[in-house]
Amino acid sequence: MSVTAAEHHGPWTLDDVLALPEDPRNRIELVGGALLTSPSPGVPHQRAGHRLHLLLDAAIEAASAPLEVLDAVNVVIPDGLLIPDLVVADEEAAAAAGATLHAADVVLVVEIASPSTRVADRKMKPALYAAAGIPHYWCLELEPAPRLYLGSLDRGTYADRLVQAGETTTATEPFAFDIDPARLVHR
Repeated sequence: MSVTAAEHHGPWTLDDVLALPEDPRNRIELVGGALLTSPSPGVPHQRAGHRLHLLLDAAIEAASAPLEVLDAVNVVIPDGLLIPDLVVADEEAAAAAGATLHAADVVLVVEIASPSTRVADRKMKPALYAAAGIPHYWCLELEPAPRLYLGSLDRGTYADRLVQAGETTTATEPFAFDIDPARLVHR
């Protein structure tokens, strides 16, 4: 039997969160025993995420990399559970996964910053993903103009490279990938 968030007392555990009923209106994440909720993403966020997913999938296929792109999956980190907008994970681990993926099986997480998640996506989540040892963290900001921060783990933190709308850059890790953030919001 599942318990609702309003009925729960005390710190939350991973098992508590996974036992919650699905909520199509909110994403529910766990950090340090506390729940973080954010509303479902809007259309610009969904459009950019879908386009980035397609581009990442094509790059993985071109590289013949044993990886898979997944949308909004549960990733277990040392301090809880996060739900990145996009995950690039080991394809065998993804095929064997149930409700969660372990951070050790993830090579890239992508967060798309919305007004309600911007602070967490730029400040808190990079530190949590870095502590989990995820090699790459990208953050796409849509406003005021699309820009993408490409982060690679370096001595426990992400060293970012900023790509502005109208610029095309090539990422070489975790696979070759050309990107102009403007392509994610406009055809």
